[in-house]
Amino acid sequence: MDAISPLYTNVLLGLSTALAPQNLFYCFVGVVVGMLVGVLPGIGAMAAISMLFPLTFYLDPTAAIIMLAGIYYGTAYGGSTTSILLNIPGEPSSAVTAFDGYPMAQKGRAGAALMVTTLASFIGGSVGIIFMMLFSPIIVSYALQFGAWEYFALMVLGLVAASAVSEASVFKSLAMVVFGIIFGTVGIDIYTGVYRFDFGSIHLRDGISLEAFAMGLFGVSEVIASIRTVSVEGAQIRKVTFRSMILTRNEVKRSAMPVVRGTLIGSVLGALPGTGATIASFLSYAVERRVSRRPDEFGKGAIEGVASPEAANNAAGQTAFIPTMALGIPGTATMAIMLSALVIQGITPGPMLMAERPDIFWGLIMSFWVGNVMLLALNIPLIGVWVSMLRIPYGILYPAVLLFVCIGVYSVKNSSFDVWAVLFFGVVGYLMRLGGLPLAPMVLGIVLGPMMEEHFRRGMLLSRGDFMDVFTRPISGAVMAATLALLLWGLWRNLKKKTGVVPITEVD
Repeated sequence: MDAISPLYTNVLLGLSTALAPQNLFYCFVGVVVGMLVGVLPGIGAMAAISMLFPLTFYLDPTAAIIMLAGIYYGTAYGGSTTSILLNIPGEPSSAVTAFDGYPMAQKGRAGAALMVTTLASFIGGSVGIIFMMLFSPIIVSYALQFGAWEYFALMVLGLVAASAVSEASVFKSLAMVVFGIIFGTVGIDIYTGVYRFDFGSIHLRDGISLEAFAMGLFGVSEVIASIRTVSVEGAQIRKVTFRSMILTRNEVKRSAMPVVRGTLIGSVLGALPGTGATIASFLSYAVERRVSRRPDEFGKGAIEGVASPEAANNAAGQTAFIPTMALGIPGTATMAIMLSALVIQGITPGPMLMAERPDIFWGLIMSFWVGNVMLLALNIPLIGVWVSMLRIPYGILYPAVLLFVCIGVYSVKNSSFDVWAVLFFGVVGYLMRLGGLPLAPMVLGIVLGPMMEEHFRRGMLLSRGDFMDVFTRPISGAVMAATLALLLWGLWRNLKKKTGVVPITEVD
């Protein structure tokens, strides 16, 4: 009973925080914006969170992180709508849903496909929340024993993991990590007080604005790329009725175990740094196709091909918060932005957060339940509204997005320099896309780079300049060994890809 009591107490504290009127309102705002962003092709969760990032400076830290989290997992619900109806994924993680969701729509079962995605998303998200509730305290209990070298090793693992599992080559991803770290070194050295790489500009003495960096690299570059590539004009937008959403007994039976398997895959992969919902959804689809008695139906409207990746997608979206909140190590670029939102407000995510600010930690977890219930209630009735949003001319939508970005970044410091910076990074991000260079490792580099440098220098001071100390300490040594193994696996995976062997995460 003693072991259950703390969890019970924390759950009550979290519920009281999540159900506070202000937090409830911002949770609602977050999930609605997330669903809208998921529906609109070309504007992903990363872009939306980057653009709304400045608004969090004027909110209470708890309300800020609850709203950003709502946007994050809300996009997973909305992204499946256009995947099924138009074969246009609103989110990268929803791309696999189109493999069988769109053929189902062509067969007149669009309503059933949308119902399955909603139910699978809710179940997957719910189990992911339970994973976070159960395992976060355990992780924190061990993390409290960490020193400088342990944190340094974990950050190296996070950066290498993001590179090893990236769709681009490991070398490209690592190069982008290095570029991100270089950008993160701009500004004053916290140990010596020396200005670094400021080129004599007073605007760079405090470092590169993370808001301008993220909003430009993701938000503006998304807009530029989408203007050239996204077009839904002339698309046959199918009408969906409530009657068509009723599942048959056979469809329920065929969906049950795929949802279970997808939920487990997503819950595990989401908690690993560098993986995320996209890899979880593709892997769950590949596994489902492998174990299915009807593999020939996949790609032609198999309901299992919709249920499993959607459950994995949402489960991974919840468990991705475990390393971010419990260790302070963001596993994805989106998590890095959320971590930054707390850091800017003076809150340091990590093992001490649960002890020092349990209202934020458990309030966020309980807000996941509230948000998922909201999404379950809103998703089906609003499908008609989201489909109508697809008729907005992009000539109106994208200029409005750019205007909002510029106003948002200017409002942070009232600096026109940041406006030019966001436009600069927008062009840089677009050119990187053209060159096939991944953007996410670069953001992880600029966020984790300064923290990694701080722990590295602190570790070197404590070990009297002996870097080998990181390998001789049990925890940091084990993490560095895992990092090396992951790097070698990534190199092997790229080699296999070049020789024509398709990795399991790539499904035709």
